[in-house]
Amino acid sequence: MIIVIRISGMVEIPGNIQEALFRIRLRRKYTAVLIKDNAENQKMLKKIRSYVAYGTIDSKTLQELIAKRAVPVAQKSRKDIKVDKIIEQIESGKLNDIKPYFRLHPPVGGIDSKIHFPVKKGVLGDNKEKINDLIRRML
Repeated sequence: MIIVIRISGMVEIPGNIQEALFRIRLRRKYTAVLIKDNAENQKMLKKIRSYVAYGTIDSKTLQELIAKRAVPVAQKSRKDIKVDKIIEQIESGKLNDIKPYFRLHPPVGGIDSKIHFPVKKGVLGDNKEKINDLIRRML
């Protein structure tokens, strides 16, 4: 699974980029979504990479994210969410119990630079495995 976090705000974004962000449910700054790793999603990520940070999420970080930031669809509390059941639903592609996005805090310690990842300290673009550290700072 790939997790995509919107880093950039709403100001001065071209219409086609804004449409792509809205289609994958990234409507606010510091929201995250889980998407599958396929060719169509890779093309979309290449298009929006200057506005988001993305990478491969590991199972431990996914469990923490669901436990702390999942919002149930029904009027239940977060304590009623069963993490293992939600992970099975995400893997099967039929997510019914929680909302399909996660609202996160700004990262503790801040974002050093909003430039692309391969350059020194950038956070935008493909972060591969380092996205897990960013998510933990945002929980």
